[in-house]
Amino acid sequence: MYMVIRRFNRMRSVAEAARRAESGIGHMLKQVPGFQGYYVFDAGDGAGGSVTLFESKEAALAANEQALAWIRGSLIDVIDGEPEITIGEVLVTITR
Repeated sequence: MYMVIRRFNRMRSVAEAARRAESGIGHMLKQVPGFQGYYVFDAGDGAGGSVTLFESKEAALAANEQALAWIRGSLIDVIDGEPEITIGEVLVTITR
């Protein structure tokens, strides 16, 4: 499993970005083969981001390009700058 973390350090409204993401990028990601889950977080002080899980590295990389295009087209008025992106293999999963 692979994880993509996109973090924005300067956002005008994390809540508004999350609202748009739910119906926009969320719908798009559901169509990507290997998609596992998508989570939006508010880190406080105008910072926030998302965590997305995929079955494979290839799916993660392909979806990240689509996600960046969506972000640039749909969130330009609520974000300031490009996200910091981390992509990596999930080595341990602990669930309840």
